[in-house]
Amino acid sequence: MAELYATLGVERGADSAAIKRAYRKLAKQLHPDQNKNDPKAAERFKQVTAAYDILSDKDKKAQYDRGEIDEQGNPRMPHGFGAGRGGFGGQSGFRQPQGGFEFDFGGDAGDLFSELFGRASRGGRASHRAAPRGHDIAYRLAVPFVDAALARPRRLTLATGKTIDLAIPKGVDDGQQLRMKGQGEAGPGGAGDALVTIEITPDPRFARDGDNIRADIMVPLATAVLGGRQRVPTPEGEVHLSIGPGTSSGKVMRLKGRGWTRKDGSRGDLLARVLIELPADPGLADYLRQKAST
Repeated sequence: MAELYATLGVERGADSAAIKRAYRKLAKQLHPDQNKNDPKAAERFKQVTAAYDILSDKDKKAQYDRGEIDEQGNPRMPHGFGAGRGGFGGQSGFRQPQGGFEFDFGGDAGDLFSELFGRASRGGRASHRAAPRGHDIAYRLAVPFVDAALARPRRLTLATGKTIDLAIPKGVDDGQQLRMKGQGEAGPGGAGDALVTIEITPDPRFARDGDNIRADIMVPLATAVLGGRQRVPTPEGEVHLSIGPGTSSGKVMRLKGRGWTRKDGSRGDLLARVLIELPADPGLADYLRQKAST
């Protein structure tokens, strides 16, 4: 497998932000949904996801940078094993004097057994190569704008056929990735993880503005001039908003606590912009033209 930083197309030692940006760009290009019947793209997507799995994990990235684990996340063999005379490293080796073979340990016998059977760890136990986990599986989950704004759970069907209700985190962003431990492919060392990328589906009624949500409301001319009540869409459903007499087009009215759910559970506001709707009345149009000309 290629070097992980090269797989993502970033400099070795790149920070987490650069790694995330590179992964998101490649994931969009290579995702199987965008490259149907293209096995090369599917394999490349698998490699990119596996690289991101290690480099996005602070501890695994540090181990990889120190050379302690390989590109699959498995421990590397200790340096120097198999080197030296006779293939045992250090000063150990075979000699063949006259009259038969003689073995020269070149040191303590315990050193030899340590080389042969694994360096002793604390407590006298030999180190063991960790069994590899199963591969991670990547998913893309479409979440409607309103469900994302309210952090409502969404149903997801896994590759195993299992269906789960995935908790959408408060303050979720488009393209955010969620990790579900143990929901990937099975392996000798345990199952891998499921990596779920959130795709927020646009809603023609709303636009996100940080923690706030913007919406346009069409207000009849008579209501704008005389005042009245007007229905306004919100993520929870329509509410009635009082329109004051003489309200002009473009005025923004704020509905407290009707916006995007923040990470702490509080809500931003809904900003409703008034757009005055003129009646389709030829007589009114003639009247307005006459007033404009005087």
